[in-house]
Amino acid sequence: TDRRKDVSYGKFVCKVRPEKVDEPNRTRLTVGGNLINYPFEVATPTAELLLAKILFNSVISTKNARFMTIDIKNFYLNTPMQRYEYIKLKLSDIPNEVIDEYNLRSIATDDEYVYVEIRAGMYGLPQSGLIAQELLEKRLNKEGYYQDKFIPGLWHHEWRPIKFTLVVDDFGVKYVGKQHAEHLLNVLQQNYECSKEWDGERYIGIKLDWDYDRRKVHLSMPGYVKKAIIELDHEPPHQRQDQPHRHVPPNYGAKTQYATPADDEPKLNKTDASRIRKITGKFLYLGRAVDGTLLTPLSAIASGQTSPTTATMEKATQFLDYVSSQEEAVLTYNASEMILATHSDASYLCEPNARSRAGGHFFLSNNDPFPANNGAILNIAQIIKNVMTSAAEAELAALYINAREAVYIRLILEQLGHPQPPTPIQTDNSTAEGVINSKIQPKRTKAMDMRFHWLRDRETLKQFRFYWRPGRLNYADYWTKHHPAAHHRNFRPEILSSPSVITELNQRKKAVSARVC
Repeated sequence: TDRRKDVSYGKFVCKVRPEKVDEPNRTRLTVGGNLINYPFEVATPTAELLLAKILFNSVISTKNARFMTIDIKNFYLNTPMQRYEYIKLKLSDIPNEVIDEYNLRSIATDDEYVYVEIRAGMYGLPQSGLIAQELLEKRLNKEGYYQDKFIPGLWHHEWRPIKFTLVVDDFGVKYVGKQHAEHLLNVLQQNYECSKEWDGERYIGIKLDWDYDRRKVHLSMPGYVKKAIIELDHEPPHQRQDQPHRHVPPNYGAKTQYATPADDEPKLNKTDASRIRKITGKFLYLGRAVDGTLLTPLSAIASGQTSPTTATMEKATQFLDYVSSQEEAVLTYNASEMILATHSDASYLCEPNARSRAGGHFFLSNNDPFPANNGAILNIAQIIKNVMTSAAEAELAALYINAREAVYIRLILEQLGHPQPPTPIQTDNSTAEGVINSKIQPKRTKAMDMRFHWLRDRETLKQFRFYWRPGRLNYADYWTKHHPAAHHRNFRPEILSSPSVITELNQRKKAVSARVC
């Protein structure tokens, strides 16, 4: 076939990247990847946020470990390609000095396009990430570094005490002994231009304040909310809002509890519907990275964004009022024995269309009967797709959802060198706990039967340890329903730290620096 007929387009993209201190104002020629017909695999193994948060915990929980970051500049560019691609550029988009230097007018078409053959990696090519990483992996393998077979984006060395996560071109490096980090840096600098940050204070958009003396790390995203509110053109409320989503107070003593009526409000126009999607997309990363209090309201808003109504817009507005009213969120991790612990809960028939909600709180603690809480590495706020026939079935569904996540987290921890005992999973439903621990033999549906047997099998294999504690001690309850403002005010300090902890840490660092000088 004539590959020259397989032509895409090029476009110039201008962006401001304040985190790139050396070059914040960026102009790039990119390829229109939507028209590239690449017949092979293009997916690139990359570390997810969960893996990075576990690595942060591992750093503070490992004696003498430290964290640094490395950034490869122009990682996607100039990687040799075995299969060339083609684009066309309009002469009017090309600077005159470039046109004159290469005499482009002589090869331009009648409609003033120049056709270009791409022989090395460029931004926008679907395969750029994969071919760049394959070349990187080949070079690192020669020096004893290798990517984990089970955990995408996690790298080890054959014998050096160093592990790192790779997100596109950003390395988050845990090391014990600076000479080992310097070895990795020297290996990379043989083929790439790199920037490094020994203090490791920023990674994948998260600010990290390391307190190695007290073996803590504080995660935050300062200025993110303020910038987002300006971008969304939202006016902060005159009165403080402590409730991210309206809740329906329970009617205690009523013989009948009525379901939430279906949303039959007028549909939004395309502009307002796009705004709803922009709000959920903008704040989801903040919720997953630092501020877990955002996840339940975002889940509720996102569930209606395919066909949003004026009621959806009211929810989104209340959500923006909430984030505008709160202090900057700070998530703190304390050193631990790196034992995974999970709280699981469900709320029965709390969503429209007779749906229930599952909640999960995952953290790393010590090997105790009742593990003490630590900063969350993962929170789950999920509407259960199927209709549950009882509260016990909803609890079993939530346990199943959370236990499946725990299987992968256990694997990550073991690959990082932290062996796991049976993972303690806490529930506040005695029936669900009794079913799994063989205390109760229930009559069940086929769907319930599958979850029941899977959970019981895993418990028999000593992969999990299920136990009951009262609901007031179950952190996962927070992510199963919408609460009144008073509950949010009381619970937020339980899972997040005050920004004052970072101020105190910086003051101590300055004091130490002054004494050294």
